[in-house]
Order: sequence, then C-alpha cells, then structure tokens
Amino acid sequence: MRKIIFLFLLIISSINLKAQYHEMGLFIGASNYIGDIGSDYYVMPTKSAIGLLYKWNLTTRYSIRFSAINTSLKASDYRTSDLNRFGRAYSFENNLSEGSLGIEFNFLDFNLHEEQTNFSPYLYLGVSYIKFNEFYYNSSLIPVAKPIEYEKGESFSIPVIFGIKTNPSPYLILGLEIGARYALTDNLDGSSPKEDIGMDYFSFGNNNNNDWYIFSGITISITFGDLPCYCKE
Repeated sequence: MRKIIFLFLLIISSINLKAQYHEMGLFIGASNYIGDIGSDYYVMPTKSAIGLLYKWNLTTRYSIRFSAINTSLKASDYRTSDLNRFGRAYSFENNLSEGSLGIEFNFLDFNLHEEQTNFSPYLYLGVSYIKFNEFYYNSSLIPVAKPIEYEKGESFSIPVIFGIKTNPSPYLILGLEIGARYALTDNLDGSSPKEDIGMDYFSFGNNNNNDWYIFSGITISITFGDLPCYCKE
C-alpha cells in the first residue's frame, strides 16, 4: 500500500495542477466478502473500510480516478441460511489493501463551471491491485478448523462501481456508491491455498469460482486547480 501511495503522489506532483480541475478526498464505508464461506447476500457489510480518493476531471463526463482503500474482510458460516455451510462452521478475517486506477463516467453533464448544484449517476471501471493474507485450513483440525496464515499474498481485481454524486458548493463534492470487485484469486478465505505450500491442508468450495468483495459507502472530496475549458461534445 505504501508503494501505491508513493506512486500516486509522484503522479500528482508531475501534473500541472493549474491546468485542470482536480478532486482529493476520502472514501468512508464498509466491506463484505462473497465466496465459499458465510452469507451469500451480495451486500451485507461486516467491517469498516476507509481510503483516499483522487480524480482528474478531463471533461464534464469523464474523469481519471485513483483510490487506495483498506479494510478487513470477514465472514462466518454461522451467518448463512445454507445448512451445509452452517454445519461446517468455518470463519475467517483477512486484512486487504487495494489500489485502483480507472475511468469514471458521468451519465449526465457534471459541469463545474455552473453555479447551481449539479447531480449525476456515474459508473467506474478500472483495475485494482490487492494485497492480503494467504490462508490455509489444517485438515488435522477438522471439524474445528481455523484459518492459518502462511504468507502475504498479492493479486488483481476487476472493480465495477455505481454511484450518485452532487456538489453542494463549488469546492465540495459528495457521492454515494457501491462497487463489486471480482478478485483474480480464490483464496481470500483460505479455501484454495497454493498446492506447493508443503503443509497438511485441504481445499473446499467451488474452485472454479474466484472470490468477490464489495465496498459500499460515501465519498467526500474537495476541488482544487483552475477550471478546465470544457468543450461541447
């Protein structure tokens, strides 16, 4: 995460801030995991999530967006209506850090030149780099198996975020959003450890489906830099 923040600051320092209109702010919300353990509800926040947010507004419709978010993914088979999972009684908690870069598209013109309050739904697509703890379950401890951490892991995820934003003042933008991330790993929960770890482990669940995680919350950002000259499309 520190490398991501350093790279982010390096990019920002190389931009002519007087030439464009920028946003810097916070994401404050919660996370939940979707996979082989616990509830199968798509949105069921279990742990808090907080991060930094930066946007470079290119036009009234498009922005380059960067975010760095930290959370702890948590799930338990006791929080499910699936009797098979409930009887298995597995649980885990995994610290996860995400750095994401992509394009945010406004469905309506979000013109910061105008004095009146703007409003627009938006869609974000990009790519995320994630760091997390690699787990495995020791087969000798069944049926009270607990996740055992064996190393730090890293992978990528594909984020799709939907939100609504408004600017109550020229210097403040508020947003409400929910975003699903498809992780390019199936071991955020310890269900699919590496085969070469040399330990007494076992795999479970659907190994053909990777894990998902959800961030839902609010964004609060301040604007700075000279207004760009938006050209009508």
